[in-house]
Amino acid sequence: MRKLSATMFMSLDGVIQAPGGPGEDGDGDFPYGGWAVTYFDDRMGTVMDEFLREPVDLVLGRRTYDIFAGYWPQHADEQGVGMPFARATKYVASRGKPDLSWDKSVLLKGDAARSVAALKKDDGRDLQVHGSVNLLQTLMRAGLVDEYLLWTFPVLVGTGKRLFTEGVPAGGLELVDTTTSTTGVVINRYRPSGDLKTGTF
Repeated sequence: MRKLSATMFMSLDGVIQAPGGPGEDGDGDFPYGGWAVTYFDDRMGTVMDEFLREPVDLVLGRRTYDIFAGYWPQHADEQGVGMPFARATKYVASRGKPDLSWDKSVLLKGDAARSVAALKKDDGRDLQVHGSVNLLQTLMRAGLVDEYLLWTFPVLVGTGKRLFTEGVPAGGLELVDTTTSTTGVVINRYRPSGDLKTGTF
């Protein structure tokens, strides 16, 4: 049984759209592409290296795959993200016919949640989702995410796509690890802990 982990950069007000640059996702005329870039430091690199320390395979939405495929094949020999991404099988969820020329890329056929559920049942490397918000929300609704690595940046973006929206199922999370960068980015690792418990004061 494979574990499925998701990593996501988000602002303090929950925006996850285009953290890495203006051309990343301009849907809705989003004006703040690249809002995360100036906050990166060595500590954040260490956390990402640890996240990718063991060999993994990737599950990606079409847009994230295209962004990664446009950059990482030319940086496959880099320590950190480059080599693990090069070695991973890239499972791509798309309703279209994407160019899958990046080595070890495979199109997920049919319903994405069912395909990923089947992958999880196989023996093999653990699975990671990076970005890919629409796909990740689908997997969350299907109860397929085993772990979240959420990077909360000390910015208020105000507008844009959010990960936790209407339709995401209620539930509890257990905080299993936390660290803070020198620039104020709080990196929390969570695991689902069952149903949301309510009470009264």
